[in-house]
Amino acid sequence: MREELARNRALWTLVNHRHTDRAASRMWARNGVRWGLFGVPEATLAVLPPVAGKVVVELGSGTSFLSAALARAGAMPIGIDLNEDQLATARRCQRSSGTVFPLVQADAQAVPLRDGSADLVVSEHGAGVWCDPGLWVPEAARILKLGGLLVFLVNSVLSTLCVPDSGPAAATLQRCYGELGRMEFDGVEFHPTHGDWIAVLRASGFTVEALHELTAPAGSDDPDFYEIAEAQWAQRWPVEDLWVARRNT
Repeated sequence: MREELARNRALWTLVNHRHTDRAASRMWARNGVRWGLFGVPEATLAVLPPVAGKVVVELGSGTSFLSAALARAGAMPIGIDLNEDQLATARRCQRSSGTVFPLVQADAQAVPLRDGSADLVVSEHGAGVWCDPGLWVPEAARILKLGGLLVFLVNSVLSTLCVPDSGPAAATLQRCYGELGRMEFDGVEFHPTHGDWIAVLRASGFTVEALHELTAPAGSDDPDFYEIAEAQWAQRWPVEDLWVARRNT
C-alpha cells in the first residue's frame, strides 16, 4: 500500500503542475456546487442535504474547489488530501478568493479526525478513485455521525470499460468486465463494479439511497484535465457515477 500511495502522490504532483494548478482558479470561481468533469449543477441533482452549519469532510480534496463551493453555501468543510502540491494550490485559491477552511495533508484511508465528527462526507474523483474502497469507506463511516451521508463521485463502470490504456473513452469496449477493481494506468486506481460498491458500503454500515449516472449537459466543452471522456462521448453515455449512501449502523 505504501508503494501505491507514493506512486499516486507523485502522479498528482505532476498532474497539478501540468493541468490542475492552472484550472483551479476557474473551478473555484464556478457558481454553486457542481458535480463531475462537466459541472452538473447540484440544483439539478439535489443529492446533498442542507449544508449550512454542517461539518463536511472532503476525502481526496485535491485543489478543494468542491469544499470551497460548500463553504460558500454555509458549510464548515475540511479538505483532506495526500498531495502537498494540490493543497498548496488550494491555499493559493483560498488567499485569492477569501474563502478559507481547514486543509489537512493526510491519507483518506487513515483520516486524522475523531469518530462521529462529520455530518457529511464527500469525494469527487478523490478517495473514490485513488484509494482502496475496503479502507477508505470504513474511514468515512467512522468519522460520520449516525445518520450522516456519504456522497461520492467516481468514473462510471461503462467509461472505465471503454477507456484504453492511453486516451479518452472510445465508442467500443476496450477491456473485459473482469478487469474492474484495482487497475493500473499511470497510477493505481480502483474501479469496482456496482455490485462490489454495494457490498463494501453495506459492510461499513451504509444503505445506498441513490446512484446517479451522469452524462454531459448539452453544449459542454471537453475537459481540460483528468480526461476520462470527451464531451461528445459523455453526452451519449454515462461518464460518472454519483453515489449517495447513509450511515445507519
